[in-house]
Amino acid sequence: MVSEIRRLLRVRKAKEARFKREGVDKKVTIKDSWRRPRGLHSKQRKLRKAKGPHPDPGYGSPLAVRGMHPCGLREVRVFNLKDIDAVNPATEAIRIGATVGRKKREVIQNKAAEAKIRILNWKDASKPGAAEKTQSVSAAQDKSEEEE
Repeated sequence: MVSEIRRLLRVRKAKEARFKREGVDKKVTIKDSWRRPRGLHSKQRKLRKAKGPHPDPGYGSPLAVRGMHPCGLREVRVFNLKDIDAVNPATEAIRIGATVGRKKREVIQNKAAEAKIRILNWKDASKPGAAEKTQSVSAAQDKSEEEE
């Protein structure tokens, strides 16, 4: 079953298409998000081959792997310790909510590590500003190496 899921994930990646909005290369103000072409003389609306593909049903991912993380596990959002109890480590990985604070994040990460649950957005929450300090220390070391 695992090999079948891996194969379907590869199929999903191979079918991945990049749909370009009409005129996105011509103007800076046009964003990259897809919008259906509606112009009367629009070549993309008329499905001219050189104007790029449209999002059609053939680009969809297989049902067995739809919504699955590329590592092959389903994502579960976690906001507190109760949410971790319902997670199956064999088939699910957790993503800690953005509104969760540093203290609660640290507790959730420790409990997930004990239960051998994969965390998709792990952060160093042990000390306040720990990530900032490590970045500033590494930057200072790089500067001192350049000076020497």
